[in-house]
Amino acid sequence: MAEPTAAPAGYFDTRFVHDERRRFVWRHIAAHLARWMPTDGALLDLGAGYADLANSAKCARRVALDQRADLAQFVAPGVQAEVGDVTDLSRFADATFDAVFASNLLEHLEWPQLERCIDEVRRVLTPGGHFLAVQPNFRLNPQRYFDDFTHRTIFTDESLSDFLASRGLVPVHREARFLPLTMKSRLSFGHRLVPLYLRLPYRPLAGQMLVVAQRPNVGR
Repeated sequence: MAEPTAAPAGYFDTRFVHDERRRFVWRHIAAHLARWMPTDGALLDLGAGYADLANSAKCARRVALDQRADLAQFVAPGVQAEVGDVTDLSRFADATFDAVFASNLLEHLEWPQLERCIDEVRRVLTPGGHFLAVQPNFRLNPQRYFDDFTHRTIFTDESLSDFLASRGLVPVHREARFLPLTMKSRLSFGHRLVPLYLRLPYRPLAGQMLVVAQRPNVGR
């Protein structure tokens, strides 16, 4: 496992503490994103953390990959746990996954790591497959972006879309205001409101974006 992508000691005990309520929120988020995650296809949850998305998705094959050695204890039955570096997906063959998902991952990587990561994502995606990225949008809440001491790279919905396009993934959907900045928000307590929140034309307190990009069927 490459050291640069390893979380600092104590990170999961401070900034990213396990909270059982999150799984209820992620069920709603997974349902909202289902159009890009085919039920008969394969999904890779990249930098999975507590594997909330992989546990909630309805795909035929679900793989959660993260650097944390205890990942297996958080995955649901039927979800494959893989411990490893998000910049090295060599354990997976080309065109393995119909969807790759990453939540609050890319902003933690330095630029050389980002390029390797996205190039690997493109390689393991099937032609026509989708990469879904949910993460803080600097444009919406710049004053809190670096409250997380592990943030390394700034992205907005526009710059992330452009970056993905520069690595051969075609942006097909973008929501500048997708979710609140943190799962510690009220949505964690009133998770039944999440579907309503996601239907709002303007989402109050939003600090995270959604960008979906597609691997072309032909060409690069």
